[in-house]
Amino acid sequence: MNIKQICVVALATLTLMGCEKQNPFFHYKEWKTPHGTYPFNEIKDEHYMPAFVEALKQARADIDAIVSNPEAPTFDNTIRALDEAGEMLSVVSGCFYNLTHSETNETLQALEQELSPMMSEYSTEIILNDKLFERIKAVYEQRETLGLDPDQLKLLEDTYESFANNGANLAPEDKEKYKELAARMSMLTLTYGQNVLKATNAWTKLVTDEAELEGLNDDTKGILRANAEKKGQEGWLIDLKPTTYIPLMQDCANRALREEVYRAYNSRCIGGEFDNTAYIVNIANTRLEVAQLFGKKNYAEKSLHKTCAENEQNVMKLLSELRDAYLQPAKDEVKELEDYAHGMGLQGELKPWDWSFYSKKLKDAKYSISDDVLRPYFELESVKKGVFGLANRLYGLTFVENKDIQVYNPEVSAYDVLDADGNYLAVYYSDFHPRDGKRGGAWMNDFQPQYVRGGVDHRPHIVNVMNLTRATATKPALLTYDEVRTFLHEFGHGLHGMLTRCRYSSQSGTNVPRDFVELPSQFNENFIDEKEFLDTFAKHYETGETLPQDLLDKMHASQTYHAAYACVRQLSFGFLDMAWHSLTEPFVVKDGDTLKAVIDFGNDAMEQVRILPNVDGTQMETAFTHIFSGGYAAGYYSYKWSEVLDADAFAQFQQAKAERGSIFDKEVADRFRTNILERGGTEDPMVLYRRFRGGEPTIDALLHRDGIK
Repeated sequence: MNIKQICVVALATLTLMGCEKQNPFFHYKEWKTPHGTYPFNEIKDEHYMPAFVEALKQARADIDAIVSNPEAPTFDNTIRALDEAGEMLSVVSGCFYNLTHSETNETLQALEQELSPMMSEYSTEIILNDKLFERIKAVYEQRETLGLDPDQLKLLEDTYESFANNGANLAPEDKEKYKELAARMSMLTLTYGQNVLKATNAWTKLVTDEAELEGLNDDTKGILRANAEKKGQEGWLIDLKPTTYIPLMQDCANRALREEVYRAYNSRCIGGEFDNTAYIVNIANTRLEVAQLFGKKNYAEKSLHKTCAENEQNVMKLLSELRDAYLQPAKDEVKELEDYAHGMGLQGELKPWDWSFYSKKLKDAKYSISDDVLRPYFELESVKKGVFGLANRLYGLTFVENKDIQVYNPEVSAYDVLDADGNYLAVYYSDFHPRDGKRGGAWMNDFQPQYVRGGVDHRPHIVNVMNLTRATATKPALLTYDEVRTFLHEFGHGLHGMLTRCRYSSQSGTNVPRDFVELPSQFNENFIDEKEFLDTFAKHYETGETLPQDLLDKMHASQTYHAAYACVRQLSFGFLDMAWHSLTEPFVVKDGDTLKAVIDFGNDAMEQVRILPNVDGTQMETAFTHIFSGGYAAGYYSYKWSEVLDADAFAQFQQAKAERGSIFDKEVADRFRTNILERGGTEDPMVLYRRFRGGEPTIDALLHRDGIK
């Protein structure tokens, strides 16, 4: 080595040493933050790549240590060791990938693109590591003689099947092909999701004449004016974020404006700079190629393995049963609404951009209730107390804000979660309002999973991210009924994460099949219709008056309003998902018109449940992030599957209320907690459910709740 080379190496070493010294991720075991939470104030964008490089190096070393262990394979030195491998990588990823969804920027988006092939390569390296799989297989083949606990046996079986179902049993040349497909899929889905976010942020419309916004309340107009002020503009700036799009479609009397915004929202990523149509074809065909590499006829067959549904036939059976039960009632609802709209002066056919507008008016006419009437009773701070209070009444939890916990945005709040005895249980972050760096929708995730290591129970750090109505210059954040329901839904996921008590991180919290993961969240929504719960928090933000009984009665009477339409809409998404992932031959674009081919395919898939006119130039799959970038491929049905379970489960609480007088029944809540919320993925989910319920679920409770039966 010459003197120049020596100097280059020395400089690189000094640079790395400096990076290590300044980079908080290199010292994560030494963080002095409360409960070891992330020191967000110290973490900079430039810290991520060096941290990922080092974390991947350490993770590979952990795998090498397992593979090169001279001792015979055992559960501890192979299965448990694999579950614990890559600790630093989990820490760095836990921060980065949460922030790319809730606090992203151009730097992080570019970094995400750069990291995608690196992370995909690491994952496929592990899955296709022959020596590692040999050790796993050796333990698996002895599983009946090892005296393992049920959760250990489940971890062993899941680990083996995860490897087998992801290429470990493939021939050498097929393993290389799988690596290529996995890397391709990672980039395709990542770009698809980024295109949706960019397209959503790119579209705005400035309105300078307030008369064009007739029907919008002062709160919504306040949001639109604030949007304009942020951009240095005069007037009201409409965007496609939920807090703008939903109230505009519901309240704006300007039909032409509703149509324009509807078309913009439902044509995102159709053509133009952020076109996703080619990505859809490539994603679907790549998934099919992966499935057939594994000897499966289509991606649905591969994906549904180890779910509650088990196979494509059971999914289609559920979707078809619900279609048969709900389709005619949904058509009746559409006919009733169209007649009502014609009576109010609508000319011609009821269009999709008319649905929310007239639906809200008919609901108000029928029940004299609307979001504008209810909002004053759903002030965000009061709703938070109510939602936290529900967790206290059911499970004994207390939420204490801890301002010493650093947050990734000033709008985020952090809480210590304490159990009934005052012991620390979890950290909970809440992030409620839309921002340019946050994708749309609502979700739960963890910054740190729960697991036991070295006899220490490492408790979870859970985050709920939403896009709820902001405060205005004159009013606090007043939520719609649906926004309160969304909060309850995501908090149900949060409880699944916070209450978990598992030994292994890969089994804890929401690490369950996707058609089971929505059970705790959708179950939690049911309480919004209970007076006993509403009385604890639903009070007028100015007068303190409890939500009046007549409004409660109207709310209850309106609960089945357009339930059939809502169900059929969800079914249409499920049929669309299954159509793309039940392909047994590659999707071929005829005549070179990808856009037309994709839209026509989607329209055909949804035709069996179409109840409103199709709109040329629109189709939802170009922005259907759930299935094309969000982990729900061949899995969107799971919302309805879980809905059957949640209605069936809540019926237990209703029965207890009838027998013992309170919806907050402790005996049923304890059974739900110990059998569902605490157990994670330690056992087959339907075994857990039957243990809680005492029998098999049926769709009867759902049909009853929706007023169909």
